[in-house]
Amino acid sequence: MAVSANRLELVQIADAVAREKNIDRRIVIEAMADAISKAARARYGQETNIRTEINPQSGEIKLQRLLEVVEDVEDYHTQIQLGDARERQPDAEVGMFIAEQLPPMDFGRIAAQSAKQVIVQKVREAERDRQFEEYKDRVGEIVNGSVKRVEYGNVIVDLGRGEGIIRRDEGIPRELYKYGDRIRAYVYDVRREQRGPQVFLSRSHPQFMAKLFQMEVPEIYDGIIEIRAVARDPGSRAKIAVISRDSSIDPVGACVGMRGSRVQAVVGELSGEKIDIIPWSPDAASFIVNALQPAEVAKVVLDEDANRIEVVVPDDQQSLAIGRRGQNVRLASQLTGWAIDILTEEKESERRQAEFQERSELFMEALDVDEMVGQVLASEGFTSIEEVAYVEPEEISEIDGFDAETAEEIQTRAREYLERIEGELDEKRRELGVEDELRDIPGLTSAMMVAVGEKDEVKTMEDFAGYAVDDLTGWRERKDGETIIYEGTLSDFGVSAEEAEAMIMHARQAVGWVTEEEEAEGDAGAEAEAEEASV
Repeated sequence: MAVSANRLELVQIADAVAREKNIDRRIVIEAMADAISKAARARYGQETNIRTEINPQSGEIKLQRLLEVVEDVEDYHTQIQLGDARERQPDAEVGMFIAEQLPPMDFGRIAAQSAKQVIVQKVREAERDRQFEEYKDRVGEIVNGSVKRVEYGNVIVDLGRGEGIIRRDEGIPRELYKYGDRIRAYVYDVRREQRGPQVFLSRSHPQFMAKLFQMEVPEIYDGIIEIRAVARDPGSRAKIAVISRDSSIDPVGACVGMRGSRVQAVVGELSGEKIDIIPWSPDAASFIVNALQPAEVAKVVLDEDANRIEVVVPDDQQSLAIGRRGQNVRLASQLTGWAIDILTEEKESERRQAEFQERSELFMEALDVDEMVGQVLASEGFTSIEEVAYVEPEEISEIDGFDAETAEEIQTRAREYLERIEGELDEKRRELGVEDELRDIPGLTSAMMVAVGEKDEVKTMEDFAGYAVDDLTGWRERKDGETIIYEGTLSDFGVSAEEAEAMIMHARQAVGWVTEEEEAEGDAGAEAEAEEASV
């Protein structure tokens, strides 16, 4: 049987659209069939159930009306009586569908336009699905493209088989693009949205620089050198921490390359962004000292509970350590994950002297001793009255100029002072209405009870059970590269997160919110999750 020209044309159109849009040919054929069905319903009635079949080789079109077999016909457009159905198909049963051939039809202008819209819509949906499927697995990769247009600072990039967008805040400042410019960017997200899949690109993302180094440094690509952390001030300066798995390979030298060729290739792609390559160290203090390069560091003091570090630098190194507008210390903080305080040697010495004087005066007032005794205790490393009261007597009696009798007298005065302060705090607690039952919470002192009563008006065990750990210990948030510290009710008492959680859980058990079994199950679940995360 000869195939008519218009049928061949239908198959050719399907092939052309499939190639142009890079989608499956079957999807185009199905879209055409849906379009013809819609046009046929415009002629035979919208309620008619019409099925269209297109032969993918010959282009031959078959139109069929589907009728449901029923006992009693209510709608002759969609149903057929069982007896009539068995005349056409002897094995027909109620619930089956009988196909009735329809004659070929010529489409009017409106029907053809409607069919075209259906095809366009179906093809567009298939194209969007194809683009999403292609790019959803490419998150974390670098892609190349050309600038298609620039809208309000956002750069639309033609990726060849799709489009991506570099939003204004994901570009490198002062970079200007025009139509046709070649561009390289990092795919950081792909989302399905109402207007189609969106491929979000970035040139300011820290991992963009990491991926560029991976492309330029074979040792990183092979896994011999690992990038542990990246911090960027896009277009200005960046720090990257690297470590080598092979002790014979210098990670910094490998990343710099012969005469700086490798790092300069990355700098050129990032519009001249200065890059500090830093050796990573498992020792936090050493890593932070490295991260503050090129500044020299005299001393560091770590506070692991607060995740904070104090760095002492020579007076002439302060501006270099902080950097222009705080850039150097900010990037070092981002790189290491520690909050960094910069102090000069002079300021640190002044602070030590002030702390020494403060402790001396505390001992003089609390223990009723002269200035010399107060200063001796402070110089021996005692920082609080509690330490003086409860250390072994020998630690005091062994101090030059002190004997056993003097040590005993000092400790007696220290304990009397603490008892007096405890009595005053207990009286204040009662005035605030904080109930005695809170004394049963392990680790909760009278001073802490006064604090929760004053700051949060917590008075009962049930009130205390409503706390979250952060309410007591405080928390940190990263914002614009800065670490913002929010104080908790018990921050001044040095309460750790574990201690705060134990206090809260004791209160919740006391008021019956949880049982010991439920707490044990929760701890077991947390341990299992931690083990899974570490695997």
